[in-house]
Formats: sequence, C-alpha cells, structure tokens
Amino acid sequence: MSDLNHRVGVREQNLVVRNLKLSNVTEESCDELVKEIDQLFGIDEVSYNIKEGEIHLAYDAANVSLDGIEEVIRKYGADVHDDWWTHTKESYYKFVDRNIKDNSVHKPWSCHQAPSGAGRKNK
Repeated sequence: MSDLNHRVGVREQNLVVRNLKLSNVTEESCDELVKEIDQLFGIDEVSYNIKEGEIHLAYDAANVSLDGIEEVIRKYGADVHDDWWTHTKESYYKFVDRNIKDNSVHKPWSCHQAPSGAGRKNK
C-alpha cells in the first residue's frame, strides 16, 4: 500500500493498529466518541465494537498519540478498561508510539563521511 491509500496526515511507515478494551461506554456516547476521534488529524480508521467493548484504532503515531485519544475517551465518561492485560497493551502501545514519533523527526547521520577539507590534493 502507499500513502495515497490513507487519509491526509497518515503515512504508511508510521501507521499503527491498536485494539483497547473500554469501560463505561454507553450506546448514546458511543457514536459521538467515535465521531470525535475520527476527526483527529492522523486518524486513519476508528470503530467501536459495543458487544466486545473494544475500540479499534488505526493512526499515524507521528501525528497523534494514544494519550490524546484517551483524553477524548474520558471526555465522554468512558475509560480504558482496568485490568492487567489492557494496561500492559496500553503501556506497550505508548512505548512504540513514542519511538515512532522520535524516529520520524530524527535526522540520520553517518560517521563514514570524509571530514570537510580532507579531499585529494593535486600535486
């Protein structure tokens, strides 16, 4: 796939897919919650499975963070489910997202470049 197959603000190399279990999501707040998350810059796809109580997210980790998404979730009275597995996944997701964001702004360098002024001299 190429970047053209995604929304604006989503690059293939930074695309991540996340599934988190949520608690306290009502049917009334579900649609508004998904709609607001869907409007964030960098979100490629979002859906909520009300039977499973899981939110499915696909986003560019260089442009949006899981912390920002969780703020929107809490705004509607919901929260990330309070169990060991969900917190483990959430911590891992945040770690990987931070690395993706850091690497997206990193300027590569090489120690194998010739120092300036060290070219061949003609005699």
